[in-house]
Amino acid sequence: MSLNWTFLLQDDTSSLWKETFREFVDFKANGPSSVGVDLRLHGFDHVYGLPEHADRLQLRDTRDGEPYRLYNLDVFAYKLSSRLGLYGSVPLLVSHRPDRTLGLFWLNASETFDDQTPPVKRMRTQPHTDVHWLSESGVIDCLVLLGPGPQQVFSQYAQITGFQALPPLFALGYHQCRWNYDDEADVKAVDAGFDRHDIPYDVIWLDIEHTNGKRYFTWDPVHFPEPAALQRHLDTKNRKLVVISDPHIKVDPDWSLYCEARDGGHFIRDRQGQIFKGVCWPGESSYLDFSRPDTRAWYSSCFSLSKYKGSTPSLFVWNDMNEPSVFYGPEQTMPKDAVHYGGWEHRELHNLYGFYQHMATFEGLITRSGGSQRPFVLSRSFFAGSQRLGAVWTGDNVASWKYLKISIPMLLSLSVSGIVFCGADVGGFVEDPDPELLVRWYQAAALQPFFRGHAHKATKRREPWLFGEQVTAAIRSVIKQRYCLLPFWYTLFHQAHTSGLPPLRSVPLWVEFPKEEDTFTVDDQYMIGGALLACPVTEPGASEVQVFLPGCGEVNPPPATALIQSNVSRLDVILKLVVVDEGHGYSTVTCEILPLCY
Repeated sequence: MSLNWTFLLQDDTSSLWKETFREFVDFKANGPSSVGVDLRLHGFDHVYGLPEHADRLQLRDTRDGEPYRLYNLDVFAYKLSSRLGLYGSVPLLVSHRPDRTLGLFWLNASETFDDQTPPVKRMRTQPHTDVHWLSESGVIDCLVLLGPGPQQVFSQYAQITGFQALPPLFALGYHQCRWNYDDEADVKAVDAGFDRHDIPYDVIWLDIEHTNGKRYFTWDPVHFPEPAALQRHLDTKNRKLVVISDPHIKVDPDWSLYCEARDGGHFIRDRQGQIFKGVCWPGESSYLDFSRPDTRAWYSSCFSLSKYKGSTPSLFVWNDMNEPSVFYGPEQTMPKDAVHYGGWEHRELHNLYGFYQHMATFEGLITRSGGSQRPFVLSRSFFAGSQRLGAVWTGDNVASWKYLKISIPMLLSLSVSGIVFCGADVGGFVEDPDPELLVRWYQAAALQPFFRGHAHKATKRREPWLFGEQVTAAIRSVIKQRYCLLPFWYTLFHQAHTSGLPPLRSVPLWVEFPKEEDTFTVDDQYMIGGALLACPVTEPGASEVQVFLPGCGEVNPPPATALIQSNVSRLDVILKLVVVDEGHGYSTVTCEILPLCY
């Protein structure tokens, strides 16, 4: 053994333990490693959690297939019904039965796999689920959340990882985004279009093209020459601007921000100690080491009004590509043998990378306002605890009915795992939705926490008034009804902020109806708080939807299901205990006088 170790520790890196994946070589300076644990959940055969996967809410038996993978990746137009990792990871399992809820939190940020297997049906045995965690690196750190009920599990998890940040009210309104709005005149035209068509909204977004050559914290001098004036124009209507800020920095020795980051030691290094260079939107780029406290503090300072020229207090932030995405890298991400602050290899910290950028951005906006203004930051990548920093979304989805349908269990899985401020791109990011799909998607998204329309630059423009008056009227009605419900949503977020209880209590329906076993497999309808039952239409040509009515013995008479007529011009929810008054207004500011209660 000693001879082998001597051999491995020679200076010749070709002698190091290594693995080859296609054209990529992963050098393991510390040798191979893994940690794992096997657990049996006695009496439980319904298990949930482990986002992010484009799959159903209840986790599948992995006995005859792939395990669930937790490894943050940039996956464009991701496959459905897949256990492969997507943009974020939360290693939390929640198991439930009528008399008990239990949580398992596997605190590990390296590449992780999870298997769960219930007993074979033909075997005479008590219900149980066997769980097997396996991570590439790290230590065994497994926390058991004893409940005994779902609300207690959510609270216990929030006490460990943090409670949901209370968003500013405008963040719960409607957001309009596109890659990309062309220039300041285009932004103002879209803004005026919402007014002209009597459609309320709160935030308009700018993607990467607003910058000077993909240099974040800059503005294109031709297309966005007066960004502060643009923000002041929006602010006169109580509207906000959101801009993108990715974690890669363009390699440009003539750019002061790049030089500042380089000279300050803020970049990740490769295994040979040189600044790591990869490729992303700006071309050759280096990646900020957000695991380093000084780097997070420096990045936070970049959002100050004095440093971020052209910014105002009404500018907010979107963190994208922070898995991190590295074009032409292994699985389009950073090599695992890259080195972070303190000598930690990237393999140890991979799933935390986006979380740390989210944290630095969040702190930057708090510092910018002196603590007087609640931040809004959207992040594509996330980890356990991201809920205390802002919102996330489901990434690069596709304009199809299947993606609309899968968005519901994806958001419910996030919600049961503590990430409650979540949404999916309305209409699908990739490809063009037909008018019926677009309206149905607006109807679904209006009943979800984060409500944003977004589209790829290769798609046709899809502002709500571009599809004819009938579609415009339907979308107008949906968005206005969202604004009617804002006091209710805001109250639910305050509850999540103080108690950990998610607004989407469909996580699943058993959160509100924990003893009803018929709810345990439902993932196409959900409760919003304890009062509204949502069952979005996710099939083309549907004029009615079959709705399961839980709690029939309490409020509703039998039968336990109902056939609801569903018109594309109307947003349908079932009210259990609440009456929603008709509302009006063009932004969330007009809703602030309404009572925040239900």
